[in-house]
Amino acid sequence: MNREGALRRLPEERFDVLVIGGGATGLGAAVDAASRGYATALIDAGDFANATSSRSTKLVHGGVRYLQQGDVGLVREALHERAALRRNAPHLVDDLEFVVPAYRRIDVPYYGLGLAAYDLLAGRSDFGRSRIISSAGARTRIPALRARGLRGGVSYHDGQFDDARLAVALARTAVDGGATVANYVRATSFVYDANRRVIGVRAVDGESGAELTIRARVTINATGIFVDELRALDEPGAPRLLAHSRGSHVVVRAAALGPAHAALLVPKTSDGRVLFALPWHGHVLVGTTDVPVSAPESDPLPSEDEIAYILTTVNGYLDAPLVRADVLATFAGLRPLVNRRATSTAKLSREHLVDVSASGIVTIAGGKWTTYRKMSQDAVDAAARAAELAPAPSRTATLRLHGWAGDVPGDDALRVYGSDAAAIEALVREEPSLGERLHADLPYTAAQVVYAARSEMARTVEDVLARRTRALFLDARAAHDCAPRAASLLARELGRDAAWAAEASGTFARRAAAAL
Repeated sequence: MNREGALRRLPEERFDVLVIGGGATGLGAAVDAASRGYATALIDAGDFANATSSRSTKLVHGGVRYLQQGDVGLVREALHERAALRRNAPHLVDDLEFVVPAYRRIDVPYYGLGLAAYDLLAGRSDFGRSRIISSAGARTRIPALRARGLRGGVSYHDGQFDDARLAVALARTAVDGGATVANYVRATSFVYDANRRVIGVRAVDGESGAELTIRARVTINATGIFVDELRALDEPGAPRLLAHSRGSHVVVRAAALGPAHAALLVPKTSDGRVLFALPWHGHVLVGTTDVPVSAPESDPLPSEDEIAYILTTVNGYLDAPLVRADVLATFAGLRPLVNRRATSTAKLSREHLVDVSASGIVTIAGGKWTTYRKMSQDAVDAAARAAELAPAPSRTATLRLHGWAGDVPGDDALRVYGSDAAAIEALVREEPSLGERLHADLPYTAAQVVYAARSEMARTVEDVLARRTRALFLDARAAHDCAPRAASLLARELGRDAAWAAEASGTFARRAAAAL
């Protein structure tokens, strides 16, 4: 991906489809539109997956709790999409075993029946099937599980992924398909024809401050938690489509679960949710919460109350309780929940909706990562109708994403690159010092910083340490210590000076401090 080239093309061409928003659904829409043969562009005011789309619980799943709520159709659709995503991106989506522990004998058949229904809805798939296990079997899978009172449990399987890396793969898939894609380009207003139909946007390059006009036959608003703010540029006072809820997470060392072969699912929390403790990139991720918030923000932070709630809840299932000092990193994201006039965000559906304004703007709202592909398809279908584009079916159900590899590398730090791992290894051969780790406690090397700048449109230290690698999400102190080296490498690649590198390192240091 080349940002400079994209910035030249954006004002020069007239596109069929312009997507605003570089999160899960926006990137998916760009892939879908480009793969149908439509001339496609995508812009984002920040980095790809900068907000909610890099802050998920890292699950590709049908939603066990949605099954409990009776949302059978939603669960079935999500399980279908789960299978498609694993086929299309095997380097990024894994089968992960979960254990639901039972501390009452009646819970074993109860959970077993529910998860058997989950398997039934999934149909034939590459994911493992559920089964009832003994207390010894549960502790074999999760050695740190509290032994006292354990009556057994149920094992089931779901998908796990790296959300920010999947976003990069989608961006590169869109570019592979001919799309023009650029981050740090903010849409500031819409351009209209004589009939007040939107025919493009005015935008600003966030780096240079240059203004540009991007013309397109139809515009898709896929700005996630910010869809209502973008709609208001076209129609001030338009009713809000979304309510927002904060989901927070903490990350601790792998020892929290012992040498675990599975993830832990806490089947019912004090507020009626479920909570997960997941092995992820050599650490354990624990979450999530559900706290209503009044307005969207791209960089929400967990409250200390949420952190305490997460630790208290998971500690009820562990022999050795976790304390605040065990937390290596925290992060939070806002869920874009379709507003159904519900009184509790925990009860709002994660289903999506497509809205077409009087001026022709197509807004896709709601949903979750697992169903991003179907959401994107629905958005492009609506856009094609609105702009009377030549009919073309969606191809994304079977479209392999960039980096697809049947035989993915075993090294976890490179596995997420799939077939691109060879390019990083080649950088090290050319310049051996790039093979050095950025920090002893993290698996990432200097070569990954260089690759992020050259091939993945990374522009800031946070782009590199939060999203191209996941250093900030795994260990905020270690990420802080990586910043000077990462800034120096990034400055070299982007043609910046030492003053820029120092400022960039300092900016990231403040961000890392907030993630502890």
